[in-house]
Amino acid sequence: MVGRLLVEETRQVGGTVAARGGPLAPPAVRIVRGLLVQRIVKDQLRSWGLLPRLLRITRSGGGGGAHTSRVRRRSPTRCRPALLGSTRVCGVRSLALCCAGRMTQPPFADQPATPSDPSRPVRPLVARRRDEEHRAATPLELFFDLCFVVAIAQAGAQLVHALAEDHVGDGVLSYLTVFFAIWWAWMNFTWFASAYDNDDALYRVVTLVQIAGVLILAAGVTRAFEDHDFLVVWLGYVVMRIALTSQWLRAARDASGAERTMALRYAGGVILCQFGWSAVVFAPESARGWIFLVMVIAEMCVPAYAERDFHTNWHPRHIAERYGLFTIIVLGETIAAATVAVKSGLDENDALGDLLPIAAGGLLIVFAAWWIYFVVPAHDRLASSKEGFLWGYGHYGIFASAAAIGAGIEVAVEQAVGSAHISTTAASAAVTVPSALFMVLVWALHARYFKVGIAQQLILPVTGAVILACTFAGEFSVLAAGLVSAAAVAVGVTLTARSADRA
Repeated sequence: MVGRLLVEETRQVGGTVAARGGPLAPPAVRIVRGLLVQRIVKDQLRSWGLLPRLLRITRSGGGGGAHTSRVRRRSPTRCRPALLGSTRVCGVRSLALCCAGRMTQPPFADQPATPSDPSRPVRPLVARRRDEEHRAATPLELFFDLCFVVAIAQAGAQLVHALAEDHVGDGVLSYLTVFFAIWWAWMNFTWFASAYDNDDALYRVVTLVQIAGVLILAAGVTRAFEDHDFLVVWLGYVVMRIALTSQWLRAARDASGAERTMALRYAGGVILCQFGWSAVVFAPESARGWIFLVMVIAEMCVPAYAERDFHTNWHPRHIAERYGLFTIIVLGETIAAATVAVKSGLDENDALGDLLPIAAGGLLIVFAAWWIYFVVPAHDRLASSKEGFLWGYGHYGIFASAAAIGAGIEVAVEQAVGSAHISTTAASAAVTVPSALFMVLVWALHARYFKVGIAQQLILPVTGAVILACTFAGEFSVLAAGLVSAAAVAVGVTLTARSADRA
């Protein structure tokens, strides 16, 4: 639609220019010659289906005959490709005038550059459009996620050690505490990036500083588990929070009105909460648990307070993709940890018969977890900020349980080869409990909204209950849980197909 308007407006402007004694060459030639040298414009014209037509105009000279040679080629910088990526599409005539040589400055020159425009190393950090098309995760975001895997792997390894030594209560509590710190730091970055990522040099540098903070946090996970010493974790948070606060202040500088107030509230809330976390580090150990609970509530209230009058322009599809990618990364870490555990067990004990059921069952559980999570379009549930926050907060349990599945498989392997000082039932529970929790949470957060009929609705809750019952199946507990998970996927696919046929 916009492409056709551009061509028609160009023709009209060209007629006006010719009537006033302008160049005799068709203005379409000047449009194409000025724009097609820019790759982003060529891609845009291709998406409109106009590229072949305009290329023919260029090759034929637009029917200008001998007069075509009189056209003086203008620099492509006279019409910047950022114009076609602007949020305003009503200035087609101005764009045509610019390309026809009747304007010395491009229209919308005061508009900020698009996030992908590398022309300036530092650009205004303004909100992106919520309805932006083709929004996808950036390489920097993927790099950020991969660095978080280091911290998740450390937390999982410490959980394995605690469970294998039969320190269940202390190990689970420490795991949930540390995982909250990891998950919340990831949450803060992800939602901010969805709304304000402009991918300029300054944004990249600040994000890399946040990654450094993540690695510092990961280095302190062992001390947090073993000695309840959160100093290094806190230092990592200080680095991440300073970087995040600077991003919000930068967004506030380029905003106005309610949006500026919102950004300042975020910056102030982040800093105040970071001071609050200092009490967890320096307070007596007996009071740390209560202080931690208070700070968790305070942290989760900051977004609700900051966005009371203005909501950030996070992108539903982008958020769903970011959460999906992080789920894949966590499940991948689960497979990696389980594979290493099985390999070590085989190398040290040559117990293939004991480890094969655990390996097969664990693999089936992870495969089923991936299938169940991605079988429904999660972004369709993110229609409002309230739904988005509830969905995002609920993923704490999904991520934590997904990572704990891998730790549980490691514990089951250690118990099978005699390295863990726990019973078979306890080792089985290390796998079945997080697996059942994952199934139920995925159903509660978004799967249930896409199920039709009572049979489809009951698949995941019933699967979770049966997986828990598999805890008491002895040395075949993990294999039984894996078979139940695979059966749940098969039943779900069958019922969905039947429902589609009836529709």
